[in-house]
Amino acid sequence: MKLAELFVKDAMDLSLENTDKKSTLRYLAERFAQAGGVSDVDSYVKKLEAREAQSTTGVGDEIAIPHAQDASIKQAAIVFARSNEGVEWASFDGLPAKLIFMIAAPEGGGEHLQALASLSSILMNPQAKEALLNAQTSKEIVDIIASFEAEKEEEKVQAAVSSIDEKAQTAGDIYLLAVTACPTGIAHTYMAEEKLNQAAKKAGYDIKVETNGQTGVGNRLTSADIERATAIIVAADKQVEMARFDGKPVIITKVADGINKADELVGRAAKADAKIYRANREEHTTASDSDENESLGRQFYKHLMNGVSHMLPFVVAGGILIALSFFWGINSSNPEDPSYNQIAHVLNTIGSLSFGMMLPVLAGFIGQSVADRPGLVIGFMGGVFANPSTLSAFSGAGIFENAEASGFLGALVAGFLAGGIVWCLRKGLSWLPKSIEGMKPIFLYPVLGVLAMGLIMFFVVNAPMGAVMTGLQNLLTSIPSELSVVLGFVVAAMMSIDMGGPINKAAYVTGAALVTASNGAGSDVMAAVMVGGMVPPLAIAISATFNKNLWAPEQRNSALVNYVMGASFITEGAIPFAASNPLRVIPSLAIGSGVAGALSMVFGSVSFVPHGGIFAVLAGGVTNPLMYALSWLIGGFVGALLLNFLVKSPSEQLDK
Repeated sequence: MKLAELFVKDAMDLSLENTDKKSTLRYLAERFAQAGGVSDVDSYVKKLEAREAQSTTGVGDEIAIPHAQDASIKQAAIVFARSNEGVEWASFDGLPAKLIFMIAAPEGGGEHLQALASLSSILMNPQAKEALLNAQTSKEIVDIIASFEAEKEEEKVQAAVSSIDEKAQTAGDIYLLAVTACPTGIAHTYMAEEKLNQAAKKAGYDIKVETNGQTGVGNRLTSADIERATAIIVAADKQVEMARFDGKPVIITKVADGINKADELVGRAAKADAKIYRANREEHTTASDSDENESLGRQFYKHLMNGVSHMLPFVVAGGILIALSFFWGINSSNPEDPSYNQIAHVLNTIGSLSFGMMLPVLAGFIGQSVADRPGLVIGFMGGVFANPSTLSAFSGAGIFENAEASGFLGALVAGFLAGGIVWCLRKGLSWLPKSIEGMKPIFLYPVLGVLAMGLIMFFVVNAPMGAVMTGLQNLLTSIPSELSVVLGFVVAAMMSIDMGGPINKAAYVTGAALVTASNGAGSDVMAAVMVGGMVPPLAIAISATFNKNLWAPEQRNSALVNYVMGASFITEGAIPFAASNPLRVIPSLAIGSGVAGALSMVFGSVSFVPHGGIFAVLAGGVTNPLMYALSWLIGGFVGALLLNFLVKSPSEQLDK
């Protein structure tokens, strides 16, 4: 499909008056709908905003390329708008966007993406930009795109012809390689490709750029390319294949640098000004790592979040199934209890097995983040060795008679310990001949690593970490009731401060750890944490219900959806609203959450599961369910009330 054919003339606006990103996205989506391109505007706008939340689509040089897929889009299209004053887009270079290309694609579509890559290339041409700024009609816009697209095709043909006639280059010639990749693989990947090509051409160097886009790997680097290369630039925000670059100078940086610092990167690469990449020792280095040194705190958080993000689906699945088993009674899954029910037994068993994977998955994926694949199996087994249910299988047997489990804290230690074990094994086995190099990852690392992990966990880590976990439980249970209210306020408020960020995760991980270590007794802290995470979406929904003018028109429908998100314990539903006015919205939500958490403590609610929201409450997963639900509602109304006092409506902001 030709690029020019994607432009929707009827939806173009060459004198855009909107000045902010949100209203512009809504406006262009509505024009697209009027032209018959999309049937569900709200859904498409939500997808656009979600993409902007990942990273800005303002690619710099007064250009923005917002893009998203949606099931209600009939066929791929581009909606163009031009603003004389510019729209604030948080672009990489800080300039407002004057040329806006909104890309719409059907869900699961792929045939249009090569054309989108062409758009990124064309927009890097200063003459194309100038022509688009001066065009007077929508037809001129399409003609300009078609003209420069044809020019690009001609350049490719000429390049192919010249490469056939070109003599083989001498060994001293500079030959650069690059790999570009962004999380969505639509715009930034190809913008970086074009900028690097331009920078190399200007400097007189040959370059080949591999793109890791939505359609897969384009212009793949061959072994011959890599062998010949002077240096390699990896400008990527997601993982790409790195082991192939072993022994070559490699610059690892962000995809944004491939766009904004292309000249600098090409200059460094031409001088081979980069570290030599060693895959056998640095397999854990991914393309998302920066060439600049990260702080220890940042590295710790990144590895921890890799474990937590993979752990959560197991926690959610197991927690909700366990909660559903309580529907027939809190002990209905126990065959010896009078309330025994076979369905409850099945649900509880499946849920418990899923929930039991929490610690191995947490430790395994922390280990993978630290030490790549060898760290996965070693970390996974470390989580198994820390799991109380593992030890119960052979308690009282010989040397393990007094063995202790370390639970959640032990699994955290095991994840990072896996990275250390792999590092030691690589060092210790480096003397082995290269002929058995292939045995290391599939035989030596797993066998020796799991053995080392088991010995360290059982005889070094488990006892002290188990004591710390027990001490933490005892400390929390010994807190006087008046202070437990403060604790409930604090952990619940933490859930609202960054909603999915490190503070939120710290509170959640603490609550989940206490539930895991409770051996079925549940945790009042987890109850406070969960209700704290349920309040922000509820507060947003209530505020929109009782004050229809509080939020911008494009936000109202999604505000009401937050009733469901709050009930489901999906705190992130409040993020778009908090981002629109963080200094006023976040304190309101944090206070509402804190009130709910404090009330949960006052009412003595205990959660037996680490997830599930109102569904866990209805199924009996939380004690004192009526008062717990009341705590949630009160917190939601407190948050909504504060929002109405502190947040100015869009009309008031305009008047001001």
